Amino acid sequence: MTRILAIDYGMKRTGIAVTDQLQIIASGLVTVNTKELIPFLKDYTSKEKVELFLVGEPKQMDNTASESEKLIQPFLKTLAQQFPSIPITRVDERFTSKMAFQTMIDSGLKKQQRKNKALIDEISATLILQSYLYAK
Repeated sequence: MTRILAIDYGMKRTGIAVTDQLQIIASGLVTVNTKELIPFLKDYTSKEKVELFLVGEPKQMDNTASESEKLIQPFLKTLAQQFPSIPITRVDERFTSKMAFQTMIDSGLKKQQRKNKALIDEISATLILQSYLYAK
């Protein structure tokens, strides 16, 4: 069986989530420095079979692309070149950061722990992946 890997791409940090091999459960995997993202993905895909990359698609409330989409486009080209056999699907990521923060509150994390932006990115990637799995 293969996994689906979700990416919450950011300028500094990128959150990554992955499914189990049966593609039922979405779990946060890690947050990596964005400069180290491609080497991380190469290493991960050499160890685990990934059938699909999900990449968050930031949108405005009126459904137009947000400013950060300009930063994601070059990454998408690199991702497609580096992993030509793995398709890429975009998933609307509106509100994932706010939902991730609320998840941290609901989980009982203390204020200091909620300041961990890497954790927010990882949870956001998990939310992107969960929304895809629900819609599947």
